[in-house]
Amino acid sequence: MTTLSEPSATAQKHSEQLSLLIQERIALAGGWLDFSSFMQLALYAPGLGYYSAGRQKFSQMQKDGGDFVTAPEMTSLFGRTIAQQVAQIFQAMRGDVLELGAGTGKLAADLLLALADLDCLPQQYLILEVSDHLRQVQLETLQASLPPALLQRVQWLHALPAAFEGVILANEVLDAVPVHLLHSTEQGLLERGVAWQDGFVWQDRALADKHLLGLAEQQNLPSGYLSEFSPAATALVSSLALSLQRGAIIFIDYGFSAREYYHPQRNQGTLMCHYQHHAHPDPLVNIGLQDITAHVDFSSVAYAGVNHGLSLAGFCSQAQFLMNAGMLELMAQVSPDDVSRYAPLAAAAQKLLSPAEMGDIFKVMALTKNLDTALIGFSQGDKSHTL
Repeated sequence: MTTLSEPSATAQKHSEQLSLLIQERIALAGGWLDFSSFMQLALYAPGLGYYSAGRQKFSQMQKDGGDFVTAPEMTSLFGRTIAQQVAQIFQAMRGDVLELGAGTGKLAADLLLALADLDCLPQQYLILEVSDHLRQVQLETLQASLPPALLQRVQWLHALPAAFEGVILANEVLDAVPVHLLHSTEQGLLERGVAWQDGFVWQDRALADKHLLGLAEQQNLPSGYLSEFSPAATALVSSLALSLQRGAIIFIDYGFSAREYYHPQRNQGTLMCHYQHHAHPDPLVNIGLQDITAHVDFSSVAYAGVNHGLSLAGFCSQAQFLMNAGMLELMAQVSPDDVSRYAPLAAAAQKLLSPAEMGDIFKVMALTKNLDTALIGFSQGDKSHTL
């Protein structure tokens, strides 16, 4: 078992401030807080939550610090490949790009540069970002990466536009949407939440929310089964569906179809924390200093979209999508003899495509509205039928 390193004194003080806030919320709620509310505060409490405060989160590799590595940080090959799919959509329609939770801004920079090369630039590149700190990081990345003519197309939003046409991108967004924890027992379905007893502790209570009860009953969970349900994620998809007038929403994230998500052998759920490049399952430590995630139930995402007027355009592994969209052809533009350029590309591609790395656990889903184009990213290996 990996022993997590001790936070610095400054980080520990920050964590204690957030812990006090959560303790107050627990007291106000009568001594118990559902896990979704706990996760919301731990990640997004203004000025204190993991994504709201100013700590470094993303890095290119472990030695660079941060807590985790995302695909855009590894290589521009990822963004350039996504650009092939975006460009195909923009050949059928003109519109904007809206990126949800743009991280360091690296994907935005790579996409804009690649779309400029393809002569398929969006009219605007919009970024919806909840973190003031990350907005500043994104601005600095884009200022350092883009010529003024491209930089001026970028705008930051504080809310979804009422009406949007173009491509909405959500790379590793849904996994950070707060989830409820439900526990099936011999006595019935319970909701697992957090209490304070000289420290944060787990505590189960009777499940009172009828909507959550309905979601759990659909899965017919056996006794002893613990898993996540995310009404907030499906609500986000519903909001995106209402905003999108024409175009596509592309989700890239780790997750499963419902039949895999709630498989009998996955009986302790998928909740995971990321702290200084170590993954562990305890969200009740290092409050505000670690990411908290859950895998995505892509079946619920698809149904939420379709029930709000979207069409399911494709669902497949990240590896299949990237190969369909031309990643290997982009790599072939660099000679293997040019070792200094080719070797990093090959290493990054291996991580993105290998089933043992990100290739299989990460999935890509596209939902569309008023768009008849068959998307190239799903031309082979579409697994929509598994949802």
